[in-house]
Amino acid sequence: MDTVQKIKSRLSREYKLFRRDVRYALGLDENFYQNARGSRILIYHGICQKDHTRFNPIFLTERTFEQHLKLYKKYCNVVSLDDYYAGKFNPDKFNICLTFDDGFANNHKYVLPLIERYQMPATFFITGIANDGYDILWNDFLGIVSKFGPQQISCDGEQYYKGQYDHYTSIVNQVTLRDQLRATGFGPKAGMMNELYPLAPFKADPEQTDYWLQITPAQIKELAASPYATIGAHGYYHNDLARISLADALNELTKVKQYLESLLAKPVNSIAFPYGSYNANVINAAKKAGYNQLLAMDFNNSTDSMDDTLRERLTVNPFISPINQLYATITCKYD
Repeated sequence: MDTVQKIKSRLSREYKLFRRDVRYALGLDENFYQNARGSRILIYHGICQKDHTRFNPIFLTERTFEQHLKLYKKYCNVVSLDDYYAGKFNPDKFNICLTFDDGFANNHKYVLPLIERYQMPATFFITGIANDGYDILWNDFLGIVSKFGPQQISCDGEQYYKGQYDHYTSIVNQVTLRDQLRATGFGPKAGMMNELYPLAPFKADPEQTDYWLQITPAQIKELAASPYATIGAHGYYHNDLARISLADALNELTKVKQYLESLLAKPVNSIAFPYGSYNANVINAAKKAGYNQLLAMDFNNSTDSMDDTLRERLTVNPFISPINQLYATITCKYD
């Protein structure tokens, strides 16, 4: 697609979004939302007060998230993950299940009060890294360093430069450091964090914590104590389970389940695959570890829909208005 076509496509998309906002404001599309039927599992991540794309393009502001909840209250039926799997839907509404990945402390700080206020259940998928003394996911760490670090760095003896989207890219093989590390276990990721932190000592600024800080064990317990919150697993180290060895994947799936169940004194039966990444071996390992609710994003294969334990989810788009997000949720497409 050439530059002119790209501009036309972007303008067309922006016009559709604007037009939908205007039509909703004028009450012209009320019947569409009132009469929508079906179901969808949504993926949220972090919630902050402002500047929601400062470090991560998957955050929403607290104000925007509350606007989502108000629309769900008006037009939808929000169900728990257990009820979603059981098919306990309202036939006269569009049914939505709320899930939060990555285990940010801001979920406890901002999301918990809102789901209790609006009486809407949500499932929070959490890693086990706090149990090993870490307070940030490796990919969030690298994202922050990539944004504020120098134009060129050295990591584990290899040279990298800032490429597209500020991703550090290897001078030798043109592969990003992010992609290189995603294919490894946690050891190299921990080494990267220790080596690169002096380039962007973000932990010294308390105003930044909403954007990266992981939930603590005490906060996990407080979250789980709410009748509107359910805890699920998100891997132990937030590794890509389909790109590490099967033995390591099984160990990570088992280890995070044991950690969360020991902490909460209740079963943890759901797993959201980090990055939505899985394969047949990962599915089998998850079942062997004791999970019966396996959450992906898009299915890898058409036959995956035949597995009663697997469900697809739609990631919330932080760059569109709440009504455009509801439209995308109902139609399962962004345009």
